[in-house]
Amino acid sequence: MKQFEKKIWLSSPTMHGDEQKWVNDAFEKNWITTAGENVNETEILVAEKIGCKYAVALSSGTGALHLAIKLAGEKLYGQAKPNCGTLQGHKVFCSDMTFDATVNPVVYEGGVPVFIDTEYDTWNMDPMALEKAFEIYPEVKVVVVAHLYGTPGKVEEIRSICDKHGAVIVEDAAESLGASYKGRQTGTFGDVSAISFNGNKIITGSSGGMLLTDSKEDAEKVRKWSTQSRENAPWYQHEELGYNY
Repeated sequence: MKQFEKKIWLSSPTMHGDEQKWVNDAFEKNWITTAGENVNETEILVAEKIGCKYAVALSSGTGALHLAIKLAGEKLYGQAKPNCGTLQGHKVFCSDMTFDATVNPVVYEGGVPVFIDTEYDTWNMDPMALEKAFEIYPEVKVVVVAHLYGTPGKVEEIRSICDKHGAVIVEDAAESLGASYKGRQTGTFGDVSAISFNGNKIITGSSGGMLLTDSKEDAEKVRKWSTQSRENAPWYQHEELGYNY
């Protein structure tokens, strides 16, 4: 392979004046924590921009993807046994041209990634290859779709195929905040979706991410998981596995 003479770099952070104002605001109001009115407002603004009902702020896009995949697995296969993931032993269709963070959470949950080939138009999951994969593995019920470098995949075709086979979509919109497909924002095509605020993304908080959903029940479940799954009790009570996300 020969190195390209020219490169198109990923996004690098740029400052426009208000960033320092809101950092100072957090300091002055003593919200140097994982909560606060700025976090709450950001969730509201992102949900409005994307067109979903709920956005759950998390520590990273990978954390959002992990909980999205865990959520899908638990809905399909039930709560995991101790030392097992919700996808234990189950195959999951994944984009084959993406950053590893798209696929790692599948393995966190014990799933077996099956990579679906990429098409030329968008560099994303090929609907024809996905249809063929369902012929080979008809038992698959989870498909993880990424929008590479912010370019939306052919999500209407992919959605149609998944609906036909009774599969749920986890949409990795980490790089595509603000991008739309046929007038509809990415992050709304999945049964559950994730975006990222990593340092090379369209909007960055240096780190961070969000899970996107239209289900209040799912949003509350993810908030609980992300704060160590503490039960609503006056003492520390934990009945399922939790995370510091």
